[in-house]
Amino acid sequence: MSNTFDYCAHGRKVIEIEAEALQNLTQYINGSFTEACELIARCPGKVIVMGMGKSGHIGNKIAASLASTGTPAFFVHPGEASHGDLGMIKQGDVVLAISNSGEASEVLALLPVIKRLGIPMISMTGKPESSMAKLSQIHLQITVKKEACPLNLAPTSSTTATLAMGDALAIALMESRGFTADDFALSHPGGALGRKLLMRISDVMHSGELLPVITEEASIKDALLEVSRKGLGMTAIIDNDQQLLGIFTDGDLRRLLDNRVDIHSTSIGEVMTRNPATIAPQLLAAEGLKLMEDKKINGLLVTDNGKLVGALNMHDLLKAGVM
Repeated sequence: MSNTFDYCAHGRKVIEIEAEALQNLTQYINGSFTEACELIARCPGKVIVMGMGKSGHIGNKIAASLASTGTPAFFVHPGEASHGDLGMIKQGDVVLAISNSGEASEVLALLPVIKRLGIPMISMTGKPESSMAKLSQIHLQITVKKEACPLNLAPTSSTTATLAMGDALAIALMESRGFTADDFALSHPGGALGRKLLMRISDVMHSGELLPVITEEASIKDALLEVSRKGLGMTAIIDNDQQLLGIFTDGDLRRLLDNRVDIHSTSIGEVMTRNPATIAPQLLAAEGLKLMEDKKINGLLVTDNGKLVGALNMHDLLKAGVM
């Protein structure tokens, strides 16, 4: 039985409606937005984000975005707050209350206590005439023309607009503080972001007895044995002062065999690749990955003031989760 319903057409319509809602949202990035950012920037405590239902789900994400970009924040469920969690809110904090209607009873019930504590509140609603909007110090408007839901009931365009306004707050505050990639890394130590932003070349390189290395007087045969023993597909060639002279790789070997070079009598110094690509141990592992990709090589030697201190290959970066 064929299905004649055009899912793609309806899906595209949703995207178009929500895209229009986001485009219209830019008009609300105004003086109130500046005031909200300045209030949060001056805040000596935390941003307490509140919201019920779908607004709560979006609020959770906004709190997480604020926290990960340098603004201490966490989400408090309004329903739980009235049963003890309100003790998590202290003087010096700022409350960011979210409700599309601006009439969430669970949030409104908390306002007398919030005001008694002298805690300023920023509201984010779709209705500037709502109770929350009128009772807050600063109101951020997130009005949308219509929901993407054909019944105009399920929160869709409104939640997208709320999320975007939250992102705008987080990133504007982040940039105003001069928040750097290193700062970002410290709040993301786990997962792929942490590995890319925190892991250094020194964390993944082979060193000491695991480092493939020979002197230039060694034969090609000796070099092959070293490549085989250390399993990196290459070996470094150094002088007596540990200064790097060159590199010899599996690819170099294939080219030598094609030219019928005697591997027993020829020294590695005669055939090695001089001035190979190198990287410093303190640089990010992600920078090593980019260097290898740019130069189309699979291995990299690590030097410090010209002295060989380590080596790594693509497999090391893959195993470490950098790529």
